[in-house]
Amino acid sequence: MDNLYQAATLLSLVGYWVLVAGVSLRIALKRRPFGVSLAWLLLIYIIPLFGVVCYLLFGELNIGKKRTSRAEAMFEPYADWFQELADQHRRSVPQMGQHARPIHGLCLNRTGIPSLVGNHMELLHQGDVIFDRLVADIDAAQHSVALEFYIWSPGGRADEVAQALIRAAGRGVKVQVLLDAAGSRSFFNSGWPDTLAEAGIEVVEALAVSPLRMFFRRLDLRQHRKIVVIDNQIGYTGSMNLADSRMFKQDAGVGQWVDVLVRFTGPAVPVLRAIQSWDWEVETGERHLPEVPKFDTLAHEPHGEDALQVIPSGPGLPDNVIQKVLLLSIYHARTSLTLCSPYFVPSEHLMDALKTAAQRGVTVNLIVPDKNDSMMVEWASRSFFSELLRSGVNIYRFKGGLLHTKSLLIDDDHCLIGTVNMDIRSLKLNGEITLAVDDEELCAHLTEVHRDYLDQSYALQLDEWRERPLRHKLAEQFFYMFAPLL
Repeated sequence: MDNLYQAATLLSLVGYWVLVAGVSLRIALKRRPFGVSLAWLLLIYIIPLFGVVCYLLFGELNIGKKRTSRAEAMFEPYADWFQELADQHRRSVPQMGQHARPIHGLCLNRTGIPSLVGNHMELLHQGDVIFDRLVADIDAAQHSVALEFYIWSPGGRADEVAQALIRAAGRGVKVQVLLDAAGSRSFFNSGWPDTLAEAGIEVVEALAVSPLRMFFRRLDLRQHRKIVVIDNQIGYTGSMNLADSRMFKQDAGVGQWVDVLVRFTGPAVPVLRAIQSWDWEVETGERHLPEVPKFDTLAHEPHGEDALQVIPSGPGLPDNVIQKVLLLSIYHARTSLTLCSPYFVPSEHLMDALKTAAQRGVTVNLIVPDKNDSMMVEWASRSFFSELLRSGVNIYRFKGGLLHTKSLLIDDDHCLIGTVNMDIRSLKLNGEITLAVDDEELCAHLTEVHRDYLDQSYALQLDEWRERPLRHKLAEQFFYMFAPLL
């Protein structure tokens, strides 16, 4: 019997070693950024079995067999659609500004999506104004309304959007709603899905969470895009979820969420619809690609030189595009950069870019919330502040609520606005969308919005920051080790 116990113990030890060594070797061979690999290895060696299970569940990009096969079948028709779009709009390249051209070249070569001129853009930053415009546009819809959100939180003015969708469906408008299963859990647990379905509205869960399939698909991948397309002529995207900030997460102790959306018309709207169509087809197998917009914009027309680049990222799309666009924008800045991010846990490349910009004389302003709804992200974020402050980056903590805006303003004449947080999850994993905007009027408006944010913020001072309690420094360093996984 003793020999049996000894043999079982030996086999257990060997099995344990093989498991840990095998997963560690797989992590090393994946050729991720060094910090990501190190964080996973630390987790596995500090809490071995827990770390191995976490890696098997969340360590690799796996959207499931059915979605993968659909995405593979979609590559060719979507590539043809974007190729026709690029061919149609090749003449617009000379009209682009100095910031827009390199981003256009990068995105065209990596995603096949060109930057398009002839768009009219508006920056909306007040919740009531956004809901007013959205409801009015839906009420005027004649053919189709497509919505895609990470969060739909029932209550308040979000219910007015639901009622507008019901009215639109009653007029014969085709309405499609795609919502992330985890982010919109409160919506799916309410009576709204049945109510919308009874009105003839298609409601689909994106990346439905099923514990039974946890080892067959990564459960923490999220569809984080925010998209509204009406009649293939009006588009909305930005940081705001379909939630009334006066009612959303009021028990979190962070105040009201502060967001922006961009409303635009022009040839970039069908591109936004094509991206929403991609997400819809991955989930349902149904294709709703719009017609390719024709190039009919002349330089002398209003907004003829306002370039707009739509940049999607996430599973099934070329890797790391948005991070490359961010780096390109930061390194091209000549005078100023203002970055807003609610969840600031940057990659090593982005940290180097921000520090280098400040060290070469660019005024770099970073605006982050003073209170965050994620404890881990808050502590990890703080771990970067000392290094940035020493490099000359100005850091402002916003006290007017949870600043949820995700924007980068470059030299006051070019900007990036979208759904992307400055963390690895947004840059590498989630389905995201960003607009690269070359529009003087919109950038001037964003400058005013940033000034308003700064008026509600306080600046961190390096000398004072160094005096924070030791327990805070220890907590920051602990979460810094796992920052690449947040």
